[in-house]
Amino acid sequence: MNIFNSLGSNYDLNFVIKTLFLDNNQRYKKDLEKYLSEKFNGQTMLTYKGRQAIELALKILNLPKDSLVAINGFTCFAVYKAIADAGLKPLYLDIDEGDLNFSPLELEKAISKNPNIKVVIIQNTLGFSAKVEKIAEICKKNGIVLIEDLAHSVGAHYGNGLRAGSLGDFVVLSFSQDKLIDAVSGGALIRKGVKLIHPEGGIHWHPFSKQVDRFYPLFTFIIRKTYPYFFGKMFHTILKSFNLLSQPMNDSSSFIGIAPWYCKLAKEQLDNLEGNLNHRKKIAKIYADNISREVLSSHLVQEISNSTNLRFPIFINDRLGLTRFLKNKGIFVSDIWYDAPISPKKYMSKTNYNGECPKAEEISEKILNLPTHKNTSEEDALRISYFINQWLKQ
Repeated sequence: MNIFNSLGSNYDLNFVIKTLFLDNNQRYKKDLEKYLSEKFNGQTMLTYKGRQAIELALKILNLPKDSLVAINGFTCFAVYKAIADAGLKPLYLDIDEGDLNFSPLELEKAISKNPNIKVVIIQNTLGFSAKVEKIAEICKKNGIVLIEDLAHSVGAHYGNGLRAGSLGDFVVLSFSQDKLIDAVSGGALIRKGVKLIHPEGGIHWHPFSKQVDRFYPLFTFIIRKTYPYFFGKMFHTILKSFNLLSQPMNDSSSFIGIAPWYCKLAKEQLDNLEGNLNHRKKIAKIYADNISREVLSSHLVQEISNSTNLRFPIFINDRLGLTRFLKNKGIFVSDIWYDAPISPKKYMSKTNYNGECPKAEEISEKILNLPTHKNTSEEDALRISYFINQWLKQ
């Protein structure tokens, strides 16, 4: 039985069929907007990508061009691109020792050196929360806007009864491939207490990309089911060659509106979020209990109960060797989040990153993330744990 981290691993046959035949009833969009507005106590605007929601928030703020946006120094190129497309500059904050997020102390140091910091974005990497309460206090004290990017962490707990999304001025969600809420594509921006105003030019649709998205669950379902028989690998190659597989990243910087059928998929998954989180927690706990402690972060293991556990990280000196070993066992985990401070590594040259985050650089060379999605069974997790321990003993 093959196990994948991505390639539509959140999908089953029912999801495939539903995606192909869902209609575009505008009610789906209104239902999702209403749900998110009530859940996060703000006004909602839906976008085609999560990064467009970040860009939208920054444009709405209408900040001076020399404004800085402080972000995690261990993040995705999509965050950098959203800031650049908004005409602003990112300021990278290095992650804390043994953590995947920057610390309040790191933020305070940055503010003391950079008075032009106007916005802070927290991302709760892989669902493991930053010290958001303290970060929110620092932002409030300094008149800085706080954006909670919950692409990895919708449903996470901050402690003291606080849920992720309860402290920011803006909340950003992503419904893209392999996220907690996976509707193939989609995103949302929620602003607390202030009316959202569309940016100049408004929001428009991109019909072709949406038609490709319709087939992504089907195509990836076929690939995964037929991968052991060569056809899956060949089919995957053909689809990529003709650009027929939807991609989380593209070069579009315009605000592309979301079609209602995505909203239906996203709303159903939000309604069933607790079941999803409970499953991921159970799988993460199996990894934590069974994989050798030498490749675990004790801090992250302690946070499993509060995390969404989007994936489960281990830290390996010879990451390539382990991924090859697991591949031979039918376990495909080479799509690493994140393989560079601003990931994926192939996009680093497009950023202005200049060695600001040595701890993020070190972690990006070692991190390997294991699947926790709904198609990962408890037996799968035990099998993966067994093979990792076997490789470590070699």
